[in-house]
Amino acid sequence: MNKALILTALREGELHLEGQFIYGSNYTFLAACQFQDHAYKVVYKPMEGERPLWDFPHKTLAKREVAAYIVSESLGWALVPPTVFRLRKTPMGPGSVQLFIEHDPEYHYFEFGEKERDQLPRVMAFDLLINNADRKGGHFLIDPGGKLWLIDHGLSFHVEEKIRTVLWDYAGQPIPEAILSEINHLQRSLSPQMEGFHLLQPLLTVGEIKAIGKRADALVEEGTFPLPPEDRRAYPWPLV
Repeated sequence: MNKALILTALREGELHLEGQFIYGSNYTFLAACQFQDHAYKVVYKPMEGERPLWDFPHKTLAKREVAAYIVSESLGWALVPPTVFRLRKTPMGPGSVQLFIEHDPEYHYFEFGEKERDQLPRVMAFDLLINNADRKGGHFLIDPGGKLWLIDHGLSFHVEEKIRTVLWDYAGQPIPEAILSEINHLQRSLSPQMEGFHLLQPLLTVGEIKAIGKRADALVEEGTFPLPPEDRRAYPWPLV
């Protein structure tokens, strides 16, 4: 995958709507993205199509999708498909544009075998870092080459703890040393003078960026995956 080319295409390519994903609270569209001699399928989420929420600022979910991609890349995990925030030349106004991943929609988290489950500790760490409030089983995609991808991160990065996920498999277990090392790298990249901080600034508040660092500090200090919270709902609904 040529990420640089794909990101340029997502930012500058010509978008044409092809259909709408009807399962979800917010408007989400499948679009064709044509850039020079390259054609891609993309997922377009316009800010105007976001349903107001009581706990997340209105018209911020698309930017959170992009922030999740940046954090995934900063960790070196490549869990989130290439995603950009686009202001101009979009069918329904500013929004996120993400590379569409070809996959079997019937094969998701609840169907995974050992090969896929070996990749899940990083997913659990990722969701804890971004404070994902909506990790459903259908948000895990396996592409034709067997790579795991994660989608739908609009309900993430809140400063208050809101983690809700189907993935509590490793709760109470030690976090692998390799993952802790990669989280340490993320901590450094989020320093105000570093690139990661500046890439996130247009997408999140300063408080939300600092909260990522605090969650990273807690994971490294504890060294174990936390248990599900008992004082609130720990699982999303529906589960898929």
